Amino acid sequence: MTERRLKKSVLYGIYSIGVIALVGTIYLIESSLSTGNLEDDKYTYVSKTIFSDSIPVIASDVKIIRPYSDPEIKLVKSYYDYQADEESQRNAIIFHENTYMQSSGVAYGGKENFEVKSVLDGTVVDVKEDQLLGKIVEVKHSNDIITVYQSLSEVTVKKDDVIKQGDMIGKSGTSNISAELGNHLYFELIIKGTTVNPEEYFDKLIKEI
Repeated sequence: MTERRLKKSVLYGIYSIGVIALVGTIYLIESSLSTGNLEDDKYTYVSKTIFSDSIPVIASDVKIIRPYSDPEIKLVKSYYDYQADEESQRNAIIFHENTYMQSSGVAYGGKENFEVKSVLDGTVVDVKEDQLLGKIVEVKHSNDIITVYQSLSEVTVKKDDVIKQGDMIGKSGTSNISAELGNHLYFELIIKGTTVNPEEYFDKLIKEI
């Protein structure tokens, strides 16, 4: 039986192909591992961005306090509730220059120039004076809550001030639209764009809203 041998050129060709295939396989493996590391780095980066830049909201165990602390203060004008009885609705009507208007907030009185306080942490977004409503302060809070303090005689904050719950905003005063109430605070509470009855939300946890 005759023994056949491959020519040296053929052997060199086979060796070359084998080396190329081996190098290619190693390159593909390294590329795959490198791509995996990049993806891991990317996901780590994204996670850090999401959590580190998140904006804190009002803690769920915080309660809405009243806009005053003096125990002598009392409710002098109610919020107009469409489902309330006739007498309650009558007490929630504002009469000015032969015009009847439904009260979208509540008024507190009983003492001259009492301190008015912020019901929650927030940022003052507007301070102005209106001919009918008197001095007005609007505060924006987290959780889509806005509070409005009207009929003030003086204001102790300015626009863009960051204030804490219980900080003094100003002092009660008078307004031309409710002159019969004398010295008072007119307060509005707006939640998610809707004006609500503040008396139903005082001492309520944020998580319950």
